[in-house]
Amino acid sequence: MCEAAGDDAGCGADTASARRRRVPGHSYPRPCVKCGQGSAALVIRVGDAFCRGCFREYFVHKFRAMLGKNRVIFPGEKVLLALSGGAASSAMLRQVQEGLSRETAKRLRFVPGIIYIDEGAVRGQSVAQREQSLARMETLLQATGFPYHLVHLEQALELPPSILQPGPEGSSKPSTSYKEAVEGFIQQQRQEGDGDSLSTQDMPGGSPPLPRLPAAARTQELLQLFEAVETSTAREELLQMLRIHLILQTARTRGYAKVMTGESCTRVAIKLLTNLALGRGAFLAVDTGFMDNRHGDVMVVRPMREYMAKEIAFYNHFFDVPTVIMPPLSTKRREKPSIHRVIERFLLGLQEDFPSTISTVYRTGEKLSPAPAKASSESQRCLLCLCALDIAGEEELALEPTLIIEEPEPAENGCCQDTPAAGAESRAAFIPLLCYGCRLTFKELGPLATLPPYVRAEAQRRIHRAEMKQQSQEVPLEDEEPSKS
Repeated sequence: MCEAAGDDAGCGADTASARRRRVPGHSYPRPCVKCGQGSAALVIRVGDAFCRGCFREYFVHKFRAMLGKNRVIFPGEKVLLALSGGAASSAMLRQVQEGLSRETAKRLRFVPGIIYIDEGAVRGQSVAQREQSLARMETLLQATGFPYHLVHLEQALELPPSILQPGPEGSSKPSTSYKEAVEGFIQQQRQEGDGDSLSTQDMPGGSPPLPRLPAAARTQELLQLFEAVETSTAREELLQMLRIHLILQTARTRGYAKVMTGESCTRVAIKLLTNLALGRGAFLAVDTGFMDNRHGDVMVVRPMREYMAKEIAFYNHFFDVPTVIMPPLSTKRREKPSIHRVIERFLLGLQEDFPSTISTVYRTGEKLSPAPAKASSESQRCLLCLCALDIAGEEELALEPTLIIEEPEPAENGCCQDTPAAGAESRAAFIPLLCYGCRLTFKELGPLATLPPYVRAEAQRRIHRAEMKQQSQEVPLEDEEPSKS
């Protein structure tokens, strides 16, 4: 792209280096490397030139191979597709649509549903623009024929505190093996005879009727939450947290065992380096891997993580995949964007000169183990991300500077809150509940009063439970002293 060459250079900059990188061409169209008959319509990598038909087969095969290799989605399971309207998630939706069609040789065996989260309030859209985007997205969702759920970001303020508690792991793991489940499913199809047992016609079509947009007071409360955040980086992290919590709540209430997200290989590589910079190195395997089962009863899978952004863009262009592009989060400091944007520009800039940059970073992340993210108990689990607390050995890991030493926040009437209940509302009380990365983000989230109610409620529950547990352990020691005397 032109803007990737430099800030003020444009398309004509560094033409000499571009010529050196250009593969020697011919006066006639290059043949397809797969079929050898059709003319190449695109070049994915150096030497990999595909015609449109072979490129489509290659794209479909990669999606099917990713699902077949991991074998975590069992036949008949309900899978929630997280659709953002972007290129990757839209391509993922098209793959599921084609995989469930009658013309497909080996059909997909799960039951899909779609969720779309309206984030227009925090992305600077007006009421008219939000309604227009929702109408367009609802038209696309209705055309799929799948059950869909339109959710507004404002609904995150009404989530229950249980969303920050992992569900029972047994509910997401079928009792039979994958091979037995497939054989049983095929046998059931043969007995029914129609081969259409995955039809979604008997499922509720869409979400219950909701107002077109949430109440203005709720939208204003959400805007106050984001305006109180001090940095663009923390604002991006807050948006991701609210988004995944809304998806998780919809999956639990609607009975979905799996959630599909559309992160591409490019996005995974950017997220990998971003999370390193944010102090989440211990959790890279679950944050960027194919499977993320930190929530227990709902597993998040990323079937698009081996597709480059270039491949997805060509596929959507060649086969008319509709997309809805949303504006980015607004920032007041254009010269200092978030860490997410800085690393994205850095990696994409390297990719221009060194085409293997993205794949190298991605393959490096493949070698990581998810073991450091597993927590044995609630006290060892982060309040926000539900990963294990990586706070062992604070002196060695330099975690002590992240601790907050401050007085409880003053009450609205100007008096100091010195009651025991108010102690749970101090910022310092939240810190022991968070991992290192979430501590850094929490320090920039603004006053506690603007945080989502479900976060504050779950924090108070954990703090009070820890206090009661400590008191119960101290009582026997006090009772033993008189007997010894």
